[in-house]
Amino acid sequence: MTGSAPLPLLGTFHEFSLAVRDVAAAVEFYERLGFRHATTTDAFLHPYGVLTDGRVFIGIHGRTGPSPALTFVRPDLARSLAAFEDAGIELGTLHVGTDEFNQVAFATSDGQEIAVLEARTYSPVDRRALSPSLCGEFAEVSLPATDFASAQAFWEKLGFVGAEEEDSPYVHLPLTSDQLEIAFHRPRLCEVPLLVFQSGDAGASLQRMGELGYEITRPRGTTDVGVIEAPGDCALLVMPATG
Repeated sequence: MTGSAPLPLLGTFHEFSLAVRDVAAAVEFYERLGFRHATTTDAFLHPYGVLTDGRVFIGIHGRTGPSPALTFVRPDLARSLAAFEDAGIELGTLHVGTDEFNQVAFATSDGQEIAVLEARTYSPVDRRALSPSLCGEFAEVSLPATDFASAQAFWEKLGFVGAEEEDSPYVHLPLTSDQLEIAFHRPRLCEVPLLVFQSGDAGASLQRMGELGYEITRPRGTTDVGVIEAPGDCALLVMPATG
């Protein structure tokens, strides 16, 4: 029944999921930045690992398919399908049964893949035992969008709340929720989703990343903001801490 489905619709944010051909190379990419491993379960049949800085969890999946995906966990998923239908969500992937790991997936109006699982696929970590990565503190996921208003309307159906558009350090529209902060950016800044980090000394962080061999692109008009291409059709954006 629809009324029995718990809110928020997507459940709890779980991981930023990447589909890659070379799992070892993707793992090494994040290890060199200071990310640490989380212990995974055997929910998936394909190679799978999770790297974290204690704030964001990055799932490395040795499989094909849309990448990256924003993955959430909603318990009792099989009994909650009517909630997605009521929200006007057309599920593109539907694996629900008593003999399989239940999961669904769909694409947003801008083509961003969202997956919802019935249970966690890695164990909790002691955030206090982890140091920030070389990138700084994780802030949000920023998604490319040609029409901010349309994108906002779609994500508001999922429980996110929009704020005012901002133009510094780049044009973006932030949205907030209890589980995850997201934003929209213009595709001309970056055509793929961004993991956004804030560093107390962004210039030094970017310099060190360059010394380690990471290729850094600086958006026009900025001196201490850098974009680093990452495995799985995404990128990292490092910028100065705010506030």
